[in-house]
Amino acid sequence: MLSYEDLRSGLVELGLKNNPVIAHASLKSFGTIDGGAQTLLRAVLDSVGALVMPTFTYKTMITPGIGPPNNGIKYGAEQDLNRMAEPFTPDMPCDKMMGILPETLHHLSSAKRTHHPIQSFAGVRADKFLAAQTLQNPLGAIGALAEADGWALLLGVDHTVNTSIHFAEKLAGRKQFRRWALMPTRIVECPGLPGDSSGFDAIAPDIESDVRRVQAGNAIVQVVPLKILFSAVIHRIKEDPLALLCQRDDCERCNEIRNL
Repeated sequence: MLSYEDLRSGLVELGLKNNPVIAHASLKSFGTIDGGAQTLLRAVLDSVGALVMPTFTYKTMITPGIGPPNNGIKYGAEQDLNRMAEPFTPDMPCDKMMGILPETLHHLSSAKRTHHPIQSFAGVRADKFLAAQTLQNPLGAIGALAEADGWALLLGVDHTVNTSIHFAEKLAGRKQFRRWALMPTRIVECPGLPGDSSGFDAIAPDIESDVRRVQAGNAIVQVVPLKILFSAVIHRIKEDPLALLCQRDDCERCNEIRNL
């Protein structure tokens, strides 16, 4: 069973005590942790300068009957899901695919959470990064982290969940999409939402020399500087406009990018 001391000793080796990070995690990848998500979160917070995590809420999303063309969506096709949509509130649970760690984070008394109705972020010691997000710039927090020499921290996961690559795609000029979300009194349009991330692990060889890794229990923990990650992604997309797209035939967003 992993203890707080086990986790912290490994995380400290990454050398991020004075750096902000955006983290993604799979708790189960570590094996059994004494204290579970609370212990892992405490070890991370005690090993980095500031912590940000995505706390996305996809159950707020509404698909309209009609909308702008070339948007990677089938209008009018999700009426059953529309009826089950819930209005966004700041205390809404994260989508389950985010994992338990961001849900644990946003309940901390020291944490703050942004109010984007689909792509919110939560953080500790991260107010200036969270403030960079707007409805028009949903991934602005990631750009602010990069400017402050931030790192992407992958806790037992790979780049297919690395949201920071979406920000780099935008910098490379890749198409973004529009979606709609339910608020307590209205539906709001949310521009700037990215595509699919299933193909993102293809960037791993490009950044290998700049990645730091440690083993923590059964999990591999890896970190990479955001600026280096952005540079690698931009270079790859400039060389091949279809780079990092997924290979699923039914992926509407990746197919939309291929058809440009």
